[in-house]
Amino acid sequence: MGKVIVVTSGKGGVGKTTSSAALGAALAQRNEKVVVVDFDVGLRNLDLVMGAERRVVYDLVNVIQGDAKLPQALIRDKRLETLFLLPASQTRDKDNLTPEGVERVINELKSYFDWVICDSPAGIERGATLAMRHADVAVVVTNPEVSSVRDSDRIIGLLDAKTVKAERGERMEKHLLLTRFDAARAERGDMLKVDDVLEILSIPLLGIIPESTDVLRASNLGSPVTLADARCAPSVAYFEAARRLAGEQLPVTIPGEKRGIFGKIFARRAA
Repeated sequence: MGKVIVVTSGKGGVGKTTSSAALGAALAQRNEKVVVVDFDVGLRNLDLVMGAERRVVYDLVNVIQGDAKLPQALIRDKRLETLFLLPASQTRDKDNLTPEGVERVINELKSYFDWVICDSPAGIERGATLAMRHADVAVVVTNPEVSSVRDSDRIIGLLDAKTVKAERGERMEKHLLLTRFDAARAERGDMLKVDDVLEILSIPLLGIIPESTDVLRASNLGSPVTLADARCAPSVAYFEAARRLAGEQLPVTIPGEKRGIFGKIFARRAA
C-alpha cells in the first residue's frame, strides 16, 4: 500500500501547491509511482502548475459522487510516466467532499500508487481537514514570518486531533518545509531565522526552499520546478526533501550559509 502525504498550512500563498507538484515530480523521478491530489475544490491551481489544465475532463468530486471512475479522472504527466494528477473541481464547493467518498478514493489510490500527495487548501475548514484526515505523513509548509508560523502551529494542533491516526491514538509524523527563505534578510531581522521557526513549531525540518524567481518562472510555464530546471537552488532543495521523505538521512544546510544544521536539529528533536 502507498503512503499518504498531506501538504498543508493554515495560511494561503506559502507554496503548498508549488511544493506538492515539486515533491511529487521529484519522487516520480526516483521511478516511484506518484499521484498528486488537488483538494482545493472551487479554486484549483494544481493543474496549472503541472501544465495539465487543458486535459481535465473529470475531477475528484466526479469520482466521489460516482459520475466517473478513478482511472477516468487521473491525468498522466506527459514528461514523467510515473507521475499522475487527480484534479479538483472548479464548479463545485467543498461541501461536495464527503468523508466516506474521500476515504474510498484515498484507499483506492493507495492500492495503485507508492505515494499519494494531498495538496490541501488554505485554512482550517472542511477541505483542509478532509485532505489531512487519512494522511500517514504531514508536510507543514511555512514562510519565515510570524503570521505564517502561527497558522502552521494551529495546523499542527489539528493534525494531532482531526486525523484518523489521532483518533486511533497513533502519532502523526510531521515535517517542516520552510519556503521563500532568504538568509541575508533573516540576518538583518527582516524575517525569522530557521532556529526561531524550529523553536516555535518543534517539528523536524524536511528542507529549506530559498526565495527564487525560478519557482515563479516554472509555475508560469506549467511545470513543477524540479522538472523545469533540475539544477536551480529550489529544485536541489526539493530533491533533497523528497529523499528525506523516502527515508534517506541527509544533512540540511541553510541556503546562503555553509553551516550544517542536521545534527543540531535532530539532537534537539531527540531531547
